[in-house]
Amino acid sequence: PKFERGGGFRGGRGGFRGGRGGDRGGRGGDRGGRGGRGGRGGFRGGRGGPGARGGQKVMVEPHPKFEGVFIMRSTKDDALMTKNMNPGISVYNEKRVAIDGPDETKIEYRVWNPYRSKLGAAVVGGIANIYMKPGSKVLYLGAASGTTVSHVSDLVGENGAVYAVEFSKRSGRDLVNLAKKRTNIIPIIEDARTPQRYRMFVPMVDVLFADVAQPDQARILALNAHYFLKNRGHFVISIKANCIDSTIPAEMAFAKEVQKMRAEKMRPIEQLTLEPYERDHAVVTGMYRPSPEDFPNDKNQLFSACKLSCIIQSQ
Repeated sequence: PKFERGGGFRGGRGGFRGGRGGDRGGRGGDRGGRGGRGGRGGFRGGRGGPGARGGQKVMVEPHPKFEGVFIMRSTKDDALMTKNMNPGISVYNEKRVAIDGPDETKIEYRVWNPYRSKLGAAVVGGIANIYMKPGSKVLYLGAASGTTVSHVSDLVGENGAVYAVEFSKRSGRDLVNLAKKRTNIIPIIEDARTPQRYRMFVPMVDVLFADVAQPDQARILALNAHYFLKNRGHFVISIKANCIDSTIPAEMAFAKEVQKMRAEKMRPIEQLTLEPYERDHAVVTGMYRPSPEDFPNDKNQLFSACKLSCIIQSQ
């Protein structure tokens, strides 16, 4: 299939165009402004404190492609953001910005740092679609402590749900604590290789996201898709080349995983490398069990291939 180009930044090893976003915050979020001069007790702004750096004026506008995602415009830089479902609280010390809303209320947004989130890096890099929107039901494999899960929680909103699967008990504790403050997150402390163990907790979902960094990433994705993903539902997977095979080029590792997905009736739509945010990573999106009318060119290509094969055999 034809893979779409992202923004103007040429990706590294994957050979696809990534796209440099304008959101180059540091790894831990921006620092607040310095306090007044004085002795040692001079006040310093907290790392996750609300407001823009140095009190600069900012404007928040909806993302032109992704419903539920926003962009902060300021005089110095831009940033990807989600509307905070739990105002006043940061999840991983990310910067928060409060904007005047209707009726003299405040609307709070959280910076979505692409260096801390592969899904955020894909959005900044210019991916065409992540298929998540307000009201979506998302199964998230490899939730870790909930950094990206919290932004997906913001994105799908109160009418959506995020079923977050994490195997590590230590990260799972952080995930459970996060879910106590965000009612649309359902934490599942289980191994994503055994979806039958949590099938009673997860309904059919609209989107399946996987970030498991295992040698059998495509197989894990397919197993969960067979259990939980609707026909014509969408998947998004972050592939780490070194986890597949560290002895071959990254683009070959990506191609091997894409081929495995095809064998499981998962039709890839787009592939995007995540550089400069993640090295030797790619995000692949696609549709599960599509109808023939979804991709009519696939049928024509298959017919042409069969016709060519018959001609060769007859000769």
